[in-house]
Amino acid sequence: MQTHEPAMHPDVVALVRAIRESGRPPFEALTPDAAREAYSAGRAALQPPPDPVAEVRDLAAPGEAGPVPLRLYRGAGTDPAVLLPCLLYLHGGGWMLGNLDSHDGICRRLANGAGACVIAVDYRLAPEHPFPAALNDAAAALAYVAAEAGSLRVDPARLAVGGDSAGGNLAAVLALMGRDGTLPRSVFQLLLYPVVDLAMTGDSYARVTDGVPITAATMRWFVDHYAPDPDTRDHWHAAPLRAGSLAGAPPAFVLTCTHDPLRDEGRAYAARLEREGVPVTALHLSDQMHGILTMGRAIGATAPVLAFAAAALREAWRSAAGEPVPSDIR
Repeated sequence: MQTHEPAMHPDVVALVRAIRESGRPPFEALTPDAAREAYSAGRAALQPPPDPVAEVRDLAAPGEAGPVPLRLYRGAGTDPAVLLPCLLYLHGGGWMLGNLDSHDGICRRLANGAGACVIAVDYRLAPEHPFPAALNDAAAALAYVAAEAGSLRVDPARLAVGGDSAGGNLAAVLALMGRDGTLPRSVFQLLLYPVVDLAMTGDSYARVTDGVPITAATMRWFVDHYAPDPDTRDHWHAAPLRAGSLAGAPPAFVLTCTHDPLRDEGRAYAARLEREGVPVTALHLSDQMHGILTMGRAIGATAPVLAFAAAALREAWRSAAGEPVPSDIR
């Protein structure tokens, strides 16, 4: 049977062409600081104007190395007196790039779409702070949100964790730590093209080697800086796919894309969650690439995917609260 190269959406083709014509070097050809500057400039150019929300304020959680910066968003139209369900959001960027500003648009869109509170975490970055610094900051943030739920006006019984790429990695680990009782339990995990294995041996690593911003070489550069000690890469705190069991983890939404070196491990994680009894919504985009959710000005799929993710959050929180199906959608 004849096989064909997976199709790429015209929006992705146009964006990749523009990046190539700009002469921008790949992240792995830059120093970490230069890569951060390039990442920030690219995201600013590719993101649509930020959606208005009801409230935005900066906070800090106590962490092992000092305060962990946070940013709280309450969705537009929400009642300031109501305890809202809350998503703790961990940004992507290979554990090396990104901050509260780089993923501000995603957080606003999810807060509005889910009618919820989103709290973003500005965890420490590699290579200055390798594994497990980012995870420890993420864990401190989750513990803080649960402990301060009343003052933050969020419902501690409806906490979710989520993130994209490296942030999805951290979120998946937090979800398992909550299952095990070492952190507050989350009721849902939103994993957007997540890193879940650091072995970097999947077929998608062999296939996605050029033509897109995040290739196998880019991911190896990220992993080498985040987990420079190879012995740490098998620990499930770094690679949740390596956990002995996923049973009892919270329900999950897992997004994967074909033109992404992380495709295979993300799909394997979703399949394993389902196999071990965890409810999963798996959304696979065969014509898209890694990183599209911060490229809404150029990629038309961004808005509907984020709307779908927000709907999954709403449904998870409704189920967790034991609420009936709203009459307007019956």
